[in-house]
Amino acid sequence: MKTSAPGRIALGRIALAAGVAALTAGALPATAHADDSKVERKTLPVMVEFSDASFEDADAVKAGTPDTYFGTRKDSLASFYTEVSRGRYTTVPAVDEGVVGPITLPMTAAGCDHNKINTLTQEALAAKGLVRDEDYESLSIVFPAQKAGCDWAGLGSVPGPYTWINLYGTASGLGVVGHEFGHNLGFAHQGRSMCTDGDLADCKLDGTSAKSLMGGGGPATGFSAPEMIHAGWLSGSEAAEVDKSGTYTLRSLHGEGGGTRALDIPMGKDRLVIEYRHTAGTLDGDIEGVHAYRVPGDAYGSSSLIDMTEANKTAGNDAPADADAITAVNDSASKVSVAVVSSGGGKATVKVSLDGEKLSAGTTAEKAATPAPEHTGSDTDAGDGTGDGTEVRSGGSEPAEGKDATPSGDSSADLAATGSSSATAPLAAAGAALVAAGAGALAMMRRRKRT
Repeated sequence: MKTSAPGRIALGRIALAAGVAALTAGALPATAHADDSKVERKTLPVMVEFSDASFEDADAVKAGTPDTYFGTRKDSLASFYTEVSRGRYTTVPAVDEGVVGPITLPMTAAGCDHNKINTLTQEALAAKGLVRDEDYESLSIVFPAQKAGCDWAGLGSVPGPYTWINLYGTASGLGVVGHEFGHNLGFAHQGRSMCTDGDLADCKLDGTSAKSLMGGGGPATGFSAPEMIHAGWLSGSEAAEVDKSGTYTLRSLHGEGGGTRALDIPMGKDRLVIEYRHTAGTLDGDIEGVHAYRVPGDAYGSSSLIDMTEANKTAGNDAPADADAITAVNDSASKVSVAVVSSGGGKATVKVSLDGEKLSAGTTAEKAATPAPEHTGSDTDAGDGTGDGTEVRSGGSEPAEGKDATPSGDSSADLAATGSSSATAPLAAAGAALVAAGAGALAMMRRRKRT
């Protein structure tokens, strides 16, 4: 099928609040290896209706959907992923029209049976000559919300090729669509680890990171360094694996130009990832400073922000842009210590100790241990743009190339859901165990395979 890329429409806001949950049935894929190749994921948005429920204005949905996914404005799905990956990844339309449908499925809306919706949609597409992995790689099913009774605004396979958009009105927002496509890439919901006693050996998961589209920060935050590593969007020395003590220079995570953007530090069985955030393009207008993340094992898509403060403040609740930035972190169990020497203006200097020395903030830099950048860049110009700081909350998307492990209509897929406007949104499922991830803001669920 030939492809084309039309313009886009204004996107809505849906709060990422108490109704966020994830259904997981297995481990996330291993970290992707970065390179400079560009991935263009053929994506097929499909409008589907039910035997007893139709879109209130199908013409408006059909006119606006291609713009939401493939438009040229900064808040389309394609524009966002092109910017945040720095050209390494984007979505392209699988059909010239940008969208298929509406298709009426032979089922009622009640019950929100996403598996049945998926199966019947693919059967209808096959009857039209559109086959997954041949004509399209990612399938995004858009359906009217009024009678379905779904407890989520969006659902995405983790990882996988499927997203479901539970649509109220005539357009869904980048906060929802982009978040679900993030799940497709293998990103989990990103939480916040409160380590208020100053030692990473004693932390409590509480709330969301607010530093990623996957952690309640909205599209204006982009993704965090661990997620960028997972997706393969930091190449070569941009993600420096630290194997000795030293002093390192970081450039802003989403800025242009060359240089190291993340430090990947061994911390026992886990990893400690350090990044520097500073306004760049449309991203990080409300984020500044050096931030740290714990990566469980090598699951970079399942990291959590490390917060050493007592207040759990973010820019989202009117705190300063660097309110939860670190000055120093210490893990007594693994004898790892990190201290910020200087930070600001598009660059940060960080000292790392791997031999048990406990560092303190402002430690004098001894010698630069920054690996040579893979891309050329100036030592004085980070190449950062100006962000508008717009915050849109909610959220998800597609699997890394070669990672599609979910067959057509298979209900065993790992799924993650973005909450609707209800105060709470439990995902009822037989045999599922609900594990709260903090303050009711994030929940994770494990779902067994159906036969």
